[in-house]
Amino acid sequence: MAEPLRNSFGAAIPKRIGAMLQAVDAAFDADAFVADALRGYEPLNLMQRGRHIAHALRRHLPDDYDAAIALLLASVDHAPARDGAPMGAFLFLPYTEFVSLHGLDHFATSMRALHALTQRFTGEFSVRPFIERFPELALAQLRAWASDPNEHVRRLVSEGTRPRLPWAARLRAFQRDPAPTLALLELLRDDPSLYVRRSVANHLNDIGKDHPEVLTAVARRWMVDAGEERQWIVRHALRSAVKRAEAGALEVLGFAHEARVAVEAVRIAPKRVAIGESVDIGFTLRNTGAAAQRVLVDYVVFYVKANGEARAKVFKLRTLDLAAGEAVRIAKRLSLEQRTTRTHYAGRHRVELLVNGRPMPLGEFVLVGS
Repeated sequence: MAEPLRNSFGAAIPKRIGAMLQAVDAAFDADAFVADALRGYEPLNLMQRGRHIAHALRRHLPDDYDAAIALLLASVDHAPARDGAPMGAFLFLPYTEFVSLHGLDHFATSMRALHALTQRFTGEFSVRPFIERFPELALAQLRAWASDPNEHVRRLVSEGTRPRLPWAARLRAFQRDPAPTLALLELLRDDPSLYVRRSVANHLNDIGKDHPEVLTAVARRWMVDAGEERQWIVRHALRSAVKRAEAGALEVLGFAHEARVAVEAVRIAPKRVAIGESVDIGFTLRNTGAAAQRVLVDYVVFYVKANGEARAKVFKLRTLDLAAGEAVRIAKRLSLEQRTTRTHYAGRHRVELLVNGRPMPLGEFVLVGS
């Protein structure tokens, strides 16, 4: 099983931050800061550790917020830039948390800080309290950032305003009315960076969970004269809507709501499998219609949870263009290893096929303890 993320954010983090600050301010008592930051540190999860260090920073940096921010930003130059190292950018999580926890009464200074810090570690979590307290000011700042030359800043415009951002409290106002954030996404829909475009797609996917008709309307409009890159945004944005078999989303992507197909020669083996092993799922899909069809094929596993109930998880398979009468064999190996993102429990697991969003039964397997 993978190591918890917090294990990569251990005692070395406050020690590095203390050293970085001491390098720009000889009067900064790094030892006292580290001792303070590590007090009560061990039981905390990743995000809690970031906030805990931020509170310790507040106690050891100058009382004047502008002066404290100046030292934090100066110390950034004494750490490596984004270099692809696992968890490397998380070194600056306490910095962005410092801004959101202690900078709400200093909007201009905090925005300058987030502009600089998001280029090292995302400000998507820290910008949200400013959006909630100062919506007009924050949206104006984000509109300006949508044309920033740095892709990390432009991504913050989309990611920081996501209504359902993972690891963050929801932005309820944008869940009720997504119009303000849609105006921002319009500025980013043809962004040259895939990093930004992926965020735009994820943001639209969020909107679709609360306003499916809005998502469908935007997707349909964006597909007009769309190049491949914008088409990718639309397809990625509609992925959850497709899993929910929403007719509008399927129509935008060119799939008939009902596919004329037969599922044959189904094989799920072994029928009884231990946690930590794998199960093979295979079937033949045959076009029973008189004309060619384009079909979207996914499959669903109903995982048994700790309380004995089953919860569906959809897995992507393939998009097929089937000639009349054509049959295609599809096979998938499903890993049942324990993961930090999914804990497996013993029990009967049902498997379904989704063809253009419509469920078709495949069978089941029984998962037993290892």
